Amino acid sequence: MPAPSFLPLLSSADASMAELLPALSRIGPILIPSSLLAAVQPSLPPRTNYLVLASSEDTPEAAAGWLDAGASAVVAPAQLVRELGIPREKVLLDAGAEAEVPEDVKNLVSGVLVRGDAARAEEVRKTLGGKYDYVFVLPPEGQQATEELVRSTHGETAALVVPTSSLTLSPSSTDKLSLTSAFLAPLTSDRPDGLYPTIVSSFPASGRSLGLVYSSRESIAESISSGRGVYQSRKHGLWRKGETSGAHQDVVSIAADCDSDCLLFEVVQHGTGFCHLGTPTCFGGLRGLAALEETLVSRKAAAPQGSYTRRLFEDEALLRSKIMEEADELCTAQAKEDVAFEAADLLYFALTRCVSKGVSLADVEAALDKKAKKVTRRPGNAKPQWAAAASKQQTTPPAAPSSSVPADKPALPVVAELATKRPAPTGPPTPAPVAGTPPKTPAPSSPSAPIRMRTAILSDCSVSERAALLRRPVLNSGEMIERVKPIVEAVRVGGDKALLQLTAKLDKAELDSSVLRPPFVPRNLDPAVKEAIDVAYANVRAFHAAQADKAPLVVETMPGVVCSRFARPISRVGLYVPGGTAILPSSALMLGVPAQVAGCKEIVLATPPKPDGSIVDEVLYVAHLVGASTILKAGGAQAVAALAYGTETVPKVDKIFGPGNQWVTAAKMLVQNDTNALVAIDMPAGPSEVLVIADSTCTPSFVASDLLSQAEHGVDSQVVLVAVDLPLALLQEVEDEVDRQARALPRVEIARQSIAKSLIVTVPSLEEAFDFSNDYAPEHLILHLDNAAATLPRVQNAGSVFVGHWSPESCGDYASGTNHTLPTNGYARQYSGVNTASFQKSITSQELTKAGLDKLGPTVVTLAECEGLRAHANAVRVRLGLEPPKA
Repeated sequence: MPAPSFLPLLSSADASMAELLPALSRIGPILIPSSLLAAVQPSLPPRTNYLVLASSEDTPEAAAGWLDAGASAVVAPAQLVRELGIPREKVLLDAGAEAEVPEDVKNLVSGVLVRGDAARAEEVRKTLGGKYDYVFVLPPEGQQATEELVRSTHGETAALVVPTSSLTLSPSSTDKLSLTSAFLAPLTSDRPDGLYPTIVSSFPASGRSLGLVYSSRESIAESISSGRGVYQSRKHGLWRKGETSGAHQDVVSIAADCDSDCLLFEVVQHGTGFCHLGTPTCFGGLRGLAALEETLVSRKAAAPQGSYTRRLFEDEALLRSKIMEEADELCTAQAKEDVAFEAADLLYFALTRCVSKGVSLADVEAALDKKAKKVTRRPGNAKPQWAAAASKQQTTPPAAPSSSVPADKPALPVVAELATKRPAPTGPPTPAPVAGTPPKTPAPSSPSAPIRMRTAILSDCSVSERAALLRRPVLNSGEMIERVKPIVEAVRVGGDKALLQLTAKLDKAELDSSVLRPPFVPRNLDPAVKEAIDVAYANVRAFHAAQADKAPLVVETMPGVVCSRFARPISRVGLYVPGGTAILPSSALMLGVPAQVAGCKEIVLATPPKPDGSIVDEVLYVAHLVGASTILKAGGAQAVAALAYGTETVPKVDKIFGPGNQWVTAAKMLVQNDTNALVAIDMPAGPSEVLVIADSTCTPSFVASDLLSQAEHGVDSQVVLVAVDLPLALLQEVEDEVDRQARALPRVEIARQSIAKSLIVTVPSLEEAFDFSNDYAPEHLILHLDNAAATLPRVQNAGSVFVGHWSPESCGDYASGTNHTLPTNGYARQYSGVNTASFQKSITSQELTKAGLDKLGPTVVTLAECEGLRAHANAVRVRLGLEPPKA
């Protein structure tokens, strides 16, 4: 790095330095004699860059201690340099009055402090031959430092040493040199107005550029002395950043570039951000760790009680478990992309820990910088408990590889040693024994091993263990949102061009256009499939048409006061239909039919294209049936972004519906919180799930088939069987059927993994069964019960209910008439499944007669005055001719 403008040498540690030290720390390193170090160190501003000037009486141990405590380098006489044994970049030679630099010392140092006049300094420079990073020149005692002397001494690696007794924050005088003058002496400006181009960067965000401004001598002087960001506006003069907006800056450092013609201000930005548009930078938002820190700080302040994020901040045991879990997975990962993925997970939870304790990224970086300065090294051995654990893992054969493993699993009431662990990403999950039952043998990875669920006896579970049974796999939505941000931003900014590029990269389809317009004509639709779609369409339409509001709701709340509510369709809706090589006309039906029934004017159906750029015939036919206005040939986050913001060819929509993978879900969550998008989404999404309540009247093969119908969706699916006083023999039949039917499935390996972490919960009564089910709030609830219809009043929380032995969940998925887009992850406590009303909004109106206002008006005036809203009250008074209140 270039030499500083000058190097201040601390002359004393008395009270006179209280004002000068903070200013000095902002503009470069400070040279502190070892004799003054102990006295001045407590008052040094944080992160001050300083060098220690050693004497011949100092020891190598003392020098090492200074570096370990935070000094950047030691300036030492030749004899001490020989004894140090410290890396050369941390050592400079105090050449004293010697004529030459000793040969045996030249390779032990990275710079030299020359004592003498200009001639002496030039002599040493020639001797060194430009070999060193820095040459600092300390003039003879009594020679006054001037701006010209600073300028003439300065070079790429040279700078004048100026005692602090000769420096002042005031303008220069006969015996004092202004700090600003000394700093600016080597600088030049190529601008007619003499201003210096200035880059402003964020110190907490690892130097991320905030914007470009200009500085003048006056603004620099004020910044150095006040520690606030002050710049020079080319139009309005001196600009004290944040003086009116409150978005002020604390200056950490000011430095010149290698050519001494522009400046870099490192600052801590407060308020809404640097840019006048309210963004953190003039180049947009932050990214990487800085953006994550900003998100976590926001979530710590606003995460709702009971949410996963709030639990991470408040439950130290949970956070500790996640950190240790992710560290273990990072150590297990081998492929480059896996190592990066697991490292990101670990950084997320580590930074969560920091934010929870008020530690910033800047604090972490300061600790790293301090560690880098240390020269005293520890042996570097692992602590005994970790060394033993690593040794034990190395002697354990690795698990069989698996192509798909859940991103997370719920904590269950398991043996304490296993409670904070999960399987490595290279092997299938191993189920753990559940409290209240004899521990079962963990399922080995062998294909011949039984496919078994875990069992819990609810009456034997503690309150915390019961709560653990209700938890789903934890989705790292924060991490996924960070991953989709660049994709969403690319489409928002780049429109069709970016969308086509992302479709080629991610959907593997080269397209000329991202959209299809009607008519949608299938080419080779199987007649049997067409007939099945027609039947499903008719049933779904009949059920959803019956849900539509037939007439406005009108209520006369008091004589002359009529209130009404009426429904209107959401004008433009986007329907996301997962696909690509898969064929999912059912999802298109479940979203398209209620949109059609509701009367939405524009229906944009988004689905990934096949590699040849076409859309499957089944989805094309459904698009025709439901009257879609556009088909967007794109999938993933890029499709969601196009729907949310619109492009040159893709219409912007008002609400986005539909299931999808974690990329789609994260993109939906991201855009719904962007006020620039002004788009809503249907509901939070998560892995598919089913809860089956069965009594002794159940048919084991039916129960097993219902469990597996959801288990085959993905390894993160969860299925739960609540067995109501089921005889052990009957329960064993159910388990045997699960094993037998699963082995016959094409997706047996997916079912094996999801079943292994799914549950059988035994309860003694229907009351306890429904209490557990309502707390779990399943996406699908299936009732294998005697007189099942009579138990429906017990259901409080569920996405959709399948009543009786002859009501398989598959019928709801495809053709019974109900909708299969349902809340998961316990959100059935707050959300309904998609229905006709999801595609509408309700508008209220009120109409008052003169008599009605006469009756109601005084009440309104009283309440408005109570709230201090005089204009509200006046809107009634002027109509009724009432006198305003006396002041």
